[in-house]
Amino acid sequence: MCGIAGIFGYSPVNQALYDSLLVLQHRGQDAAGIVTFDGSRLHLRKDNGLARDVFQHHHMVELAGNMGIAHARYPTAGCSSSAEAQPFYVNSPYGITLAHNGNLTNADALKDLLFREDRRHINTSSDSEILLNIFAHELQLRIGTGITPGEIFAAVSGVHERCRGGYAAVAMILGQGLLGFRDPYGIRPVVFGAREVDGKTEYMIASESVALDTLGFELIRDLAPGEAIFIDMDGVLHTRQCAKETTLSPCIFEFVYFARPDSIIDDIFVHKARSRMGSALAGKIEREWGSHDIDVVIPIPDTSRTAALELANTLGIKYTEGFIKNRYIGRTFIMPGQKVRKKSVRQKLNAIESEFLGKNVLLVDDSIVRGTTSRQIVQMAREAGANKVYFASAAPPVRYPNVYGIDMPAASELVAHGRSVEQVCRWIGADRLIFQDLEDLIEAVCKKGKSNVAGFDTSVFDGQYVTGDVTEEYLHALEMQRNDSARQESGTSMGDVIDLHNKS
Repeated sequence: MCGIAGIFGYSPVNQALYDSLLVLQHRGQDAAGIVTFDGSRLHLRKDNGLARDVFQHHHMVELAGNMGIAHARYPTAGCSSSAEAQPFYVNSPYGITLAHNGNLTNADALKDLLFREDRRHINTSSDSEILLNIFAHELQLRIGTGITPGEIFAAVSGVHERCRGGYAAVAMILGQGLLGFRDPYGIRPVVFGAREVDGKTEYMIASESVALDTLGFELIRDLAPGEAIFIDMDGVLHTRQCAKETTLSPCIFEFVYFARPDSIIDDIFVHKARSRMGSALAGKIEREWGSHDIDVVIPIPDTSRTAALELANTLGIKYTEGFIKNRYIGRTFIMPGQKVRKKSVRQKLNAIESEFLGKNVLLVDDSIVRGTTSRQIVQMAREAGANKVYFASAAPPVRYPNVYGIDMPAASELVAHGRSVEQVCRWIGADRLIFQDLEDLIEAVCKKGKSNVAGFDTSVFDGQYVTGDVTEEYLHALEMQRNDSARQESGTSMGDVIDLHNKS
């Protein structure tokens, strides 16, 4: 899960691209990069770290040009070294630079074919570099003395034919224009918009609509599954459907956790979806636990607040903030080893004792992944004097790994994998545990008739992968790559890799 942005303008875009990274920082905190084009050459700055740390004043001055792309990286595969930072670049044809959000499930096979048949070398373990070289090769096959939007769209069609998985990408072709495209299932989000400046139309492509809002671009729409958008050097917008078969099946975890609440994805307001999750969860409590003795509902900051508030309002129970979050502590997911991870959770959250003392509290979180954070928070509530500690998840149990761009732990490290709800409840130490039902989650995210969504990728909950190419062998290899011991042996342990905002 990463953040991507691209801008075609008529004045320098360096500041706007930097601002877009700040807005999309929640999508990736491992590395950041910006590349601009000044009409004759590229200017690139990328490195590990947050955008505010990667870009200093002298870097911004050097990022000249009226067109550019940006990337906020979240490790989805491989290591977190600076060599993996994006955007990536190839010098032929013309010179192409690309930033990518997602994961290719056939990356290993593609890498082998690129070397043996396309005569292209991949220098990192990033599938984004693979995607860039696939596109570059497909474009090289189609161009003659010049290049047209039709040839570019044909190259994207070639990408769709060869690549499997979930991907949204933005790219620049030097001297030609700005390109964006989305996988045939629409798993990863990408939108585009426009703004008028001095009578001229500028365009922006981004992972989430909130990036457009912040920079004054008006949202036009999401890219459709399999669709590509191209803005040529004259500022003319071209779009085309580039995949033969498509279906809109976005990742439902975007709505549960990753996307900002003020974003709109595939015509679905994320904030409203999370509010409906809380209402649905309250309905389950009323059905299955009508005689509950909950005194107060307390959210676990930050993404669960919307659901927790609606849950409390629906049940007619007091809602209060019981945890204060320290936003300046180091990120848990880059810390090696479970012992340090537990300590970091304690440093990140502090309980307000008066809100727990002698009360039966219902803690609400957006989801439970590893369960280590949940376990620590339940213990913190007890230490603060809670009489009973109940726990509710706005999402169903996460039992399977994500293969489309979210580096969740190996299946064996997911607390709900192979465990019943009662076993998970005992493991985290709660007096009662309530999970959202998958059917209710789907209905909460997308009410019938409100969007063109045909279905969702719900694989982390039910193990059903929408691309249809995920085998047991692939999942086993993923298990070997993602488990903690494998990370430590390779020197790339990231602790709780799902923990962008203290999630485990």
